[in-house]
Amino acid sequence: QVHLVESGGGLVQPGGSLRLSCAAIGSIFSLYTMGWYRQASGKQRELVALITTAGSTNYADSVKGRFTISRDNANNTVYLQMNSLKPEDTAIYKCNVRATVVDRPTTPNTYWGQGTQVTVSS
Repeated sequence: QVHLVESGGGLVQPGGSLRLSCAAIGSIFSLYTMGWYRQASGKQRELVALITTAGSTNYADSVKGRFTISRDNANNTVYLQMNSLKPEDTAIYKCNVRATVVDRPTTPNTYWGQGTQVTVSS
């Protein structure tokens, strides 16, 4: 099993920055694509950013140029650096990881973190 431990959310003023972290813990065999999604109150969940094993990235148009996703493969961790935050970035941010475990090294599964609240407000 894989558990995702997120941290870094909180309250920040417009224009401020936050850095989210998500560590994958467990009997991991391989980690594939890692990413962040968010869901604002009353809205559908949306993709924020993805990063592949090779380091290729993909961003939602609304965060391009402001957010940066990165990963530390040695520590099974993915980060989301969020700059120039706007009130519309307020949401619960959830980490998402595609991975295989030692017991089933050829069967990838998708795992979700518990979510961390990001609130952008003055």
